[in-house]
Amino acid sequence: MTDKLHGSALEQALATVNDWQVSDDGLKIHKKFQFKDFNAAFGFMTRVALHCDVVNHHPEWFNVYNRVEITLTTHDAGGITQRDIDMASFMNNIT
Repeated sequence: MTDKLHGSALEQALATVNDWQVSDDGLKIHKKFQFKDFNAAFGFMTRVALHCDVVNHHPEWFNVYNRVEITLTTHDAGGITQRDIDMASFMNNIT
């Protein structure tokens, strides 16, 4: 299991992933992605889904037309871990 990130370690990790925000309870990170159209949004979700199965780490997400809203947390650790940061980085890099 990966350890939950706290304080300056969390701040440093978040600095590496643009536009991801910490939830009010401090246990999750989230971001809204916007694409040209539904096809582009769905393609993004498909690439993410394939990667998620490989790394066994799955997001909470919501999609309407060209918008995908994603929340990441590591339930086993009870909050944000490096696994979430890595997943956020992957998502940023494929957009």
